[in-house]
Amino acid sequence: MRPAPVVGAVKDDEFEVPNLADVPFTLRDQTGAEFSSEALEGRVVIGAIFFANCPGPCFRENQAIADLLRKIDDPDLLVVSLTCDPVNDTPEVLAKYAERFEADPKRWKFLTGDLKLIEQVGQKVFRLPVELGVHSERGVVFDRQGRLRGGYHLLDADKLALLEKLTRDVLAEKADAMAAGIVP
Repeated sequence: MRPAPVVGAVKDDEFEVPNLADVPFTLRDQTGAEFSSEALEGRVVIGAIFFANCPGPCFRENQAIADLLRKIDDPDLLVVSLTCDPVNDTPEVLAKYAERFEADPKRWKFLTGDLKLIEQVGQKVFRLPVELGVHSERGVVFDRQGRLRGGYHLLDADKLALLEKLTRDVLAEKADAMAAGIVP
């Protein structure tokens, strides 16, 4: 059974809000290095699913993410893109793919590894459909506490603007908390 896709902002009282800590993982990034979900702690994260040789929307989705990262130059923001074709999307393939978007590996992780683990993270945490060669066209945003805050379609300009606004709002929460004397 697939989880329902996330649409718009997520509220705690509607259902149990997924958290990045719900499915701990270690995968490989485009540099070949191991990447642990522990590295996401305290960061604002945008998550997405793709595969490098996708004949459809993946390039446009990732171009939208690249544009978003150019607009939001904040070291606390990290994008995590999980491949749904890990057999073909080796770290070497992902490195070449990432170059197409001028992706800085410090700000954007293209991750590969065990498909079952990727499916668990995608379905249980990102709340996006993911299986071999199947993915959503949505990006999801997590706050510094790892809570899913919302998700929007990456190929719709109006929805992408909402994703950018949500990301900026979540990033601003730390500054707002510090100004109020509350450290998140």
